[in-house]
This record gives sequence, C-alpha cells and structure tokens, in this order.
Amino acid sequence: MKLLVLCCLVATAFARPGGAPSFNPADAQILRYDNDVSPDGFRYAVEQSDGYRNEAQGTLVKAGEELALAVKGVFSFIIDGVTYTVNYTADENGYQPTIEQGPGGAVPPGVVASLLG
Repeated sequence: MKLLVLCCLVATAFARPGGAPSFNPADAQILRYDNDVSPDGFRYAVEQSDGYRNEAQGTLVKAGEELALAVKGVFSFIIDGVTYTVNYTADENGYQPTIEQGPGGAVPPGVVASLLG
C-alpha cells in the first residue's frame, strides 16, 4: 500500500506543470558561431548552451585528376548527462569517426551504428 501511495505521489509531481524538467532544443542559445569560406576550403565552429559543439575544416585536395574536399572535424553532444565526442575525417577514404565518451556511460550501440553507417 505504501508503494502505491508513493507511486501516486511521484506521478502527481511529474504530471503537474513544471513538475518534470524537460528540454526543448529550440530553447538552446548559440554561444559561438564562426564561419569562414575561401576558394581553398572552409572552417566553421558552433557552440550552443545545451552542450552541443561542432567544428570542422575542409580543404580542397587533388585526388587523381580531380579536386576533392577533405574534411576534419569534431562534434559533441550530451545524452543523459554524458558527453559524447565524435572526431572524424571525411576524404577519399570515406567517413572515419572515432567516438569518445565522458564519465558516466557507454556509447549506445544505436549511436555507434548510426555513425558508422
């Protein structure tokens, strides 16, 4: 009976307005935005108040007889209080990510599968 009462109290607390914290991505504020494009490539950086960060630079490289874009970058995001960081290169050898995690969790298999294709 005590467990039932406790469950009802918890459910009531989360059902009331403002009871359960929720995050709306539209509420994130841009803290930093840099963007530079040149004939030889590009460089950009974005950082948001929700912990999302994305930086990349791309340069034109000669790939055989043609020009190609080689990109190196890093992005990070927070899921359930754990920061995940993906460093990557994308060039003539394809997309090559490495995933790092902050303390408190393991990289979910779905995240790994989506990043590796």
